[in-house]
Amino acid sequence: MPVVDKTLETLKQLKGQARLAKLRRYFRIGTNVLRAKIYLRKASFLGKYVQVLGNPRIGVWGGEMIIHNKVVIDSIVARVEIVANKGGRLEIGEGTYINYGTSIACSKSIVIGKKCLIGTYCNIIDNDYHGILDRDKPAPSQEVVLEDNVWIGGKVIILKGVTIGKDSVVAAGSVVTRSIPPRCIAAGVPAKIIKTF
Repeated sequence: MPVVDKTLETLKQLKGQARLAKLRRYFRIGTNVLRAKIYLRKASFLGKYVQVLGNPRIGVWGGEMIIHNKVVIDSIVARVEIVANKGGRLEIGEGTYINYGTSIACSKSIVIGKKCLIGTYCNIIDNDYHGILDRDKPAPSQEVVLEDNVWIGGKVIILKGVTIGKDSVVAAGSVVTRSIPPRCIAAGVPAKIIKTF
């Protein structure tokens, strides 16, 4: 009987440790959700269970920012920068994960769909910031759309006027200058379709 008692005691301890680990996880998630409410306080809409890890730089400068449920902005290693300039509309879909070092600058419209994965040190911009000949004149902006379930590898640059189709993958280090259809893999500078599935 002592072996049975010892086994039961061990099981109780393990059950207690599992509960404690679960409690710690909920506390950590709760802290990240609270941090999101602070950092994203100027957003036009902030969904439930949005998490901010680390210290991102968020700017809503006269634009509109819509963050849907369960979005994660991870700035632990390097700061994420997200800006919605005057007249811009930035929308991030449910379940999207934005990894560290990423920069998103919106002057007209950037729409990121549901369950997208954005790798480290990516740039997503819908404008050129200034004209080429007349630097005081603002450059025209064009909408950027990432449809649902898009995976963007690390250090990808997505330029204005681009739509990346549903379920597509953009390989690390690519520069996306043209739209990419759904269900394909694109890579290179400039990004070209290398496989469809």
